[in-house]
Amino acid sequence: MKALSLFSGGLDSILSTKLIQHQGIDVEGVCFISPFFTAERGIKAARDINIHLHIMNISKELLILIKSPTYGFGKGANPCIDCHILMIKKAGSLMKKIGASFLITGEVLGERPKSQNRWALSIIGERSGFGDYLLRPLTAKNLPPTLPERKKWVEREKLLGIKGRGRRIQLELAKKLNIRNFPSPSGGCLLTDPVFSRRIKDLLARGKLNFNEVELLKIGRHLRLESRTKLIVGRNERENKKLLQLATPGDFCLRAADFPGPIGLLRGEEDEEIFRIAASIIGRYSDAPPREIKIEYHKLPEGEKRYLLVNSISDEEIEKLRI
Repeated sequence: MKALSLFSGGLDSILSTKLIQHQGIDVEGVCFISPFFTAERGIKAARDINIHLHIMNISKELLILIKSPTYGFGKGANPCIDCHILMIKKAGSLMKKIGASFLITGEVLGERPKSQNRWALSIIGERSGFGDYLLRPLTAKNLPPTLPERKKWVEREKLLGIKGRGRRIQLELAKKLNIRNFPSPSGGCLLTDPVFSRRIKDLLARGKLNFNEVELLKIGRHLRLESRTKLIVGRNERENKKLLQLATPGDFCLRAADFPGPIGLLRGEEDEEIFRIAASIIGRYSDAPPREIKIEYHKLPEGEKRYLLVNSISDEEIEKLRI
């Protein structure tokens, strides 16, 4: 008998996997990757507990999903219910390929208000098409028995009935099972980050969401200069290089001509007034003294270099433009 665990590498997924292993069932894991989360935690945890881990890339499907999630967003730009449905569907297909009999997840009733309430857990199972094959070992006693329980593949008595946002029971179980290395329960998905979420929603409002734009959101300072024009300003040498790597033909590159400072990537409409605003922002973040500054700019990839003399913009004005 084999089960497939949706395995993020967080404590709940580790504990769920261990509970099923302790019933004599072989468990493999599947960890999902996208522009918003990596498999780093899953890989480390799978190595620690010695399970085979499959990596599945859901970037394309998730980007489409974010543009119009059926069940909306959480506090950020995180379409958790729709994302979980997608993951269960993908895991279900993999389950069949590897000869596993059922799926397990680390979900706990009430642990997350939007995506782990009773209604959401039911919808995720129903819409994924694998609800009866989906076992949630940490909270199973709060839910109707699923196929693995009814068929006696697992003993329901040995499953748990955890519910709510507290972590005491999980931490006690981790200690009992000698599980010492596990990440904090937050911080795994960029879509829950408030700043990143604002940037995503800014793009969504303008129909601009694509892989290149998403990668740009991860670096620099982002400023909306006009409805269709945005400036991204690097914070350090690494970000300056990354901005140029992510630039596309038609973008403009700006920098202070005579002083060290950031690269600015301007994407959008060509307009003289916009260029002046962008140049004044680059001047503010450069090492130039507070006087008139010479800013160099050119169209990428190899446009003719041009120059503007501007005064630095105030911090108050920058804050009005910041995304």
